[in-house]
Amino acid sequence: MHMADALISPAVGGTMWAVSAAAVAYCSKKVKKNLDEHKVPLMGVLGAFVFAAMMINFTIPGTGSSGHLGGGLLLAVLLGPHAAFLVIASVLVVQALFFADGGLLALGCNIFNLGFFPAFIAYPLIYRKIVREKVTTARLAAASIIAAVIGLQLGAFSVVLETLASGISSLPFTTFVLLMQPIHLAIGFVEGIVTASIVSFVWKADPRILEGPSTTKPSRPAPAGYLVGILLAAALLIGGLLSWYASSHPDGLEWSIAKAIGKGELQGSDRIHDFMASLQEKTAFLPDYAFRQSKPDASQGMQGTDGRLGTSVSGIVGGLFTLGLAFLLGFALKRFSFKGR
Repeated sequence: MHMADALISPAVGGTMWAVSAAAVAYCSKKVKKNLDEHKVPLMGVLGAFVFAAMMINFTIPGTGSSGHLGGGLLLAVLLGPHAAFLVIASVLVVQALFFADGGLLALGCNIFNLGFFPAFIAYPLIYRKIVREKVTTARLAAASIIAAVIGLQLGAFSVVLETLASGISSLPFTTFVLLMQPIHLAIGFVEGIVTASIVSFVWKADPRILEGPSTTKPSRPAPAGYLVGILLAAALLIGGLLSWYASSHPDGLEWSIAKAIGKGELQGSDRIHDFMASLQEKTAFLPDYAFRQSKPDASQGMQGTDGRLGTSVSGIVGGLFTLGLAFLLGFALKRFSFKGR
């Protein structure tokens, strides 16, 4: 659901940059004051994990479309909403700058759509209302699926509204929304299942990670350092190896655009769009998670040796970049908070 620059006008893009920047500033203040220090390493490894997970597009059967984990709800459950927003912003910044995944002008839109709705709507108003104080596997599953679906529906509808407000594409509102909402319903359901599985694993490994008291305590909780290691290893495995097997079908947004107007990509035509495209071309050293000059080898399936190597390098390097950015952000905020006392 990463928006391209061609969908939005400079006015909408600039406005959403300002909105997301204000949200980042607000969340930074909250993290500095309230985040448990032992969760700072989790900010890093979960950022790497979500970056890698976003590389795994899964096919939506019978549609010719695909989806991927958004990660906002998972981060909110494990870190709290404010730290989650900062981590998802870190993921999206790394993706846009270094991998040309999502436009630079649209970065504010993408941070808002993928971060605000799961962290500040779906998590506190749906997930926590269902789970409450008594954490059980059934409650986790129900809360994760319902919250993920609603969060992604809100994000998808926000994409439609931002596109409509921009008025620079030929996408008809009714057709666009009738394509976007159902396909992201399916994607949200899968995300809910994945989120429930990961949260359940974390809860059983170390119940202290989840916010709020837990009256049902799993036996033999693992130390937090063990959990950090498992999540980091999973991020490297997913980004470095499993990313080879991502679906080649267009994602839900690209699929919706193609169904609505007959083509999956649009082009911006003014100076600001051209400047942003030129800037992104300079910063993205692994565009589309591949080496610049590599081409698929038809004799080796969807990706040749060079293509798979580029994907692996992208998954590992991007995950480590995100880990570093999210960890340093959390560390700096907590260190500054400590010195200021």
